[in-house]
Amino acid sequence: MIERVDTLQQYMQHKAHNRSRAKRWLIRFPRALPLGIFLLIAAITIVSVWAVERGEQQRDLAQLNARATAIASALERRANASSAYLRAGAALISTMDAVPAADFRRFVAELRLDVDSRGAEGIGWARIVRPGEEDAFAEQATSSVRQPVSMFPALSGTQPYAVPVTYLNPDTERARRALGFDMFSEEVRRSAMLEAERTERPTATDKLVLSQEGAVSQEGAGQAPGFLIYMPVFKSTPQGRALKGYIYSPFNAQNFLDSALELEEAGAYGIRLYDEEASENSLLASTYDGNRVNRALVTKTVVVAENPWLLTVSRAQDRGLSGLSMATLIFGLLVASLLMLVVRMLTQQAQEDEASINWFAEQASIRNSLTRELNHRVKNTLANVLSIIALTRRRSSDLDEFADGLDGRIRALSATHDLLTQSDWGSTPVGAVIDAELLPYAKDGDHHVTADGPDVELAPNDALSLGLAVHELATNAAKYGALSKVGGTVSVQWEQVDDGLVRVEWLERGGPPVAQERPRGFGTDLIERVVAHELRHPVELDFDPEGVRCVLLVPVRQRKEFMIRAAREAKRDQSAT
Repeated sequence: MIERVDTLQQYMQHKAHNRSRAKRWLIRFPRALPLGIFLLIAAITIVSVWAVERGEQQRDLAQLNARATAIASALERRANASSAYLRAGAALISTMDAVPAADFRRFVAELRLDVDSRGAEGIGWARIVRPGEEDAFAEQATSSVRQPVSMFPALSGTQPYAVPVTYLNPDTERARRALGFDMFSEEVRRSAMLEAERTERPTATDKLVLSQEGAVSQEGAGQAPGFLIYMPVFKSTPQGRALKGYIYSPFNAQNFLDSALELEEAGAYGIRLYDEEASENSLLASTYDGNRVNRALVTKTVVVAENPWLLTVSRAQDRGLSGLSMATLIFGLLVASLLMLVVRMLTQQAQEDEASINWFAEQASIRNSLTRELNHRVKNTLANVLSIIALTRRRSSDLDEFADGLDGRIRALSATHDLLTQSDWGSTPVGAVIDAELLPYAKDGDHHVTADGPDVELAPNDALSLGLAVHELATNAAKYGALSKVGGTVSVQWEQVDDGLVRVEWLERGGPPVAQERPRGFGTDLIERVVAHELRHPVELDFDPEGVRCVLLVPVRQRKEFMIRAAREAKRDQSAT
């Protein structure tokens, strides 16, 4: 049997040694490993979401850049179309000595600006008026619109000439408000006209407020900003070419932007058009909703009639992740959770396997220890039996006496063995051992038997020795002592002297006087030799005339010193707490 137990132990050790490294990690880190895998997958998911979002942003930026380029091209096409009309008008007027109102009106009507204005509020003619020609200008302008028109502001001495608005068609109430206004007197318009004269190309002004709006400067608070495109008209003279005037188009900046967006829709984009720099003071037009939050911004330079402007196109901020990012995040978290659950299940399985292996190993160890302890206890018991047989045979005069003595002592051993079996060969109380041996006499009304003492637990071998000693004392008392006479008393008292020793005192009273001259019997030898040897303490046995007195010193040992499952039970108790 020992060989089978050793074989089982070797098998368990071999199996534990051959466990995979993964299982060892699972057992060593039962909580950290699943959590680490979850965090790893979650980190990969977050990086993936970041990459998706970055790709979405780059795609949006590319789309935004393409949209900005298309809108800038649309603005330039609108400006080029208006410039083409002005070039055509300048070529026509340069061939005419005078510019009659009817002819100019018919020219503008042929352009059909009322159908396709391209953001312009019309086309106007502004002739050069030199000092002394103010009255002639007023007469011509008045006759064209049949209402009084005069030039304003008056020509100053520092100004070489004036460029007042002579005609502005289509003829509307707004257009008539601008008639007579000297555009050369205002700095922004004057700069554009001089640049146009120098380059002989259509030139746009910077941001300003149109005279049709009722103001002639940029301080017109609350009025829509606009701009003008000038084209110079020259006439031939004997001295060469001379400036005759300007054909021009006034634009409302917002209408100009809206007309360009008819070619390229703004959609969900925010568009702003600035004069030179991106600031609120230089803002010309906008389709931007101030409640939006910019996610991306693209800036383009737009050249409108030789004047560089700034175009910004932005897209509203999405409040949240994109659909692909959200799907990636959800899928990643689901995978991370699933993997964590699977690893957790594997961890539990590994722990159960480890517990099973440990249990089998523990059982093998217990079987081994039980087998060895059984062998040891059987040898001790057989040795006690052999000693009892030898002493009984030596002190018996015939076979019947030998059989009776041997039977009683074997029964005493058996009674104590029953107690040990009930306690699973654990500790046994002193009172239980004494009560078991005195039970046949305790119920006899002719005698008085008392047993009293604290609750003290004894080791199995010590309990056997004490039971054998009490049996011999009780048998001797029944034959010759206090239990052989009516009214006799036996008192057994015990007390714990210290943590490792209990003192048991046997005292008989009321029996026949004890003979002082007597042969040495088997009980005396058994108690003083066998029991004293087993208990490892001398036995004090006095044969007083009043009754026998015996004092036994029994060792009190810790459970771990004699109980092979003490370590296991302690481990279980610790786990339970």
